[in-house]
Amino acid sequence: MKPRTVKSPKPALAVPPIRVELLEQLFDQSPDVTFFVKDAAGRYLSVNDSLALRHGLKQKSQAIGKRPSDICPGDLGRIPSEQDATVIRTGRPLLNHLELHWYQPHKAGWCLTTKLPIHDDAGVVIGVIGISRDVRVPIEPEEIPADFAAAIEQMECDLSVPITPASLARRSKLSLQRLARLTKRLFGLTPSHFITKTRLTAAARLLRESDRSVSEIAVDCGFYDHSAFTRAFRAATGVTPTEFRGRQ
Repeated sequence: MKPRTVKSPKPALAVPPIRVELLEQLFDQSPDVTFFVKDAAGRYLSVNDSLALRHGLKQKSQAIGKRPSDICPGDLGRIPSEQDATVIRTGRPLLNHLELHWYQPHKAGWCLTTKLPIHDDAGVVIGVIGISRDVRVPIEPEEIPADFAAAIEQMECDLSVPITPASLARRSKLSLQRLARLTKRLFGLTPSHFITKTRLTAAARLLRESDRSVSEIAVDCGFYDHSAFTRAFRAATGVTPTEFRGRQ
């Protein structure tokens, strides 16, 4: 009787370790994304070109060893440093956090920030790795469905009318799932994030360009009251509406 041949199991695929320098080089090719790695004290260990440029630095090396609060004055540096400290202390990631960032020379722009804790072999958090991605429309306007475009225009013309993802889907004649796919494709945002971004962008413009009271702006932009508006605005920008207006 011919002996049976026993096949050896295939060896498991080994995942090569990825060097931080390689990730940095990769994100150097992404001008709409900032990339960073920080140590347990929140100091930059690695950054890409976009991060350096947005802080007005001539070289990436000027950020190394410093915290965001060291290279960006005021709350725009303080808030990221506090976020880092929270991620390091709790070990919980910050995922797709919608924020209003300032770019050199002080141009407002929206981004989605994600920060992940870095653990050592013992599970201790030893740093943070993350990205901030610009919120932009990656396709041509004519590719947007007409009903969706009309619903967005209607929302932007009167932000005081309460609107939810479900009501936006009805106005757009889309299912909620289809709406979510569309806003993700067009803006890189969930419907809720998109609605919040639209309201806060309009509010920031009114704070800059008008002398209307904060309470009036809150109501006109669809917030329930002054307190709800202040909480949402601070969460996105790191400052209150009154502080934002005073800096313009």
